[in-house]
Amino acid sequence: MGGDFGPEVTIPASLECLRANPDLNLILVGDEAILKQSLAQTLNDFQSRLSIVHASERVEMDDSPSKALKNKKDSSMRVAINLVKEGRADACVSAGNTGALMATAKFVLKMIPGVDRPAIISTLPSIYGHTHVLDLGANVDCAAEHLFQFAIMGAELVKAVENVENPTVGLLNIGEEEVKGNEQVKAAAQLLKESGLNYIGYVEGNSLNAGHVKVDLIVADGFVGNVALKSIEGAAKMFSSVLKEAFSKNLLTKLVAVLAYPILKSFKQRLDPRLYNGASFLGLRGLVIKSHGGADVLAFRTAIELAEVEIAHDVIRKISEKVEATLANRENT
Repeated sequence: MGGDFGPEVTIPASLECLRANPDLNLILVGDEAILKQSLAQTLNDFQSRLSIVHASERVEMDDSPSKALKNKKDSSMRVAINLVKEGRADACVSAGNTGALMATAKFVLKMIPGVDRPAIISTLPSIYGHTHVLDLGANVDCAAEHLFQFAIMGAELVKAVENVENPTVGLLNIGEEEVKGNEQVKAAAQLLKESGLNYIGYVEGNSLNAGHVKVDLIVADGFVGNVALKSIEGAAKMFSSVLKEAFSKNLLTKLVAVLAYPILKSFKQRLDPRLYNGASFLGLRGLVIKSHGGADVLAFRTAIELAEVEIAHDVIRKISEKVEATLANRENT
């Protein structure tokens, strides 16, 4: 029921995913009457693979995390996460309030032993394809140990879903030189050097999209990561707007636009943010995927497909085992 558009986006996206994957089963959580009305023409088509679980409340986008957690125990968000805890669902996908989703997921699912805080990870397009980045906003202030834990979890996710045996890990900083950065970043760098990960050192902001080397995973605290993400989103919108304005100036530029259409279409498809929608909450004992609140049908479908991929690769179990092994190794050294 969440996000800017609710069922008018989540339901068509769900139906598209069901059509594309015959092994997929979906549980739609929310106001049963509204969901059934929206599904009136198609519910029977997927009767064996699509079900509805009623939730009498919904978390609004401006609700505080504490209000959602304490006062809305029958919200669609809470009920969906409960289904994951109970084992009735393998993952929860939501476009709702990020803070409320994180707080509820952490309260219901609990943390993986050895992990202090959850982190948000997603992919950004780059000249090398894409790069995984975390944390994207869950933790404003991070100690070196938190950044170390983020790197362990993120690297294991990349290894699983990208089939990369030894993913490269970079630490986001204001420069690549060893002397740069605050004390937390410097301390985290030392931990990563001793971690056994394929740590390549500090990387600058341009490595998020176009660095001089390919980086599979970039680690940052949530404040820096979120600012970087929003800056990239803003730059993309500005570029698109300026380009559209330039091609619309006169008859000649409109003709050029027609001639350049195949190139522009390819360019747009490669950088389409909807194809990168969906962020995973790492560190929890269950799988939770956060979709952008303004997601359209294609974007929300991408978030569901991300959940399918992480389920298929058993990401939660692999991260749990990696964290346990890392802790054991540190205790023995």
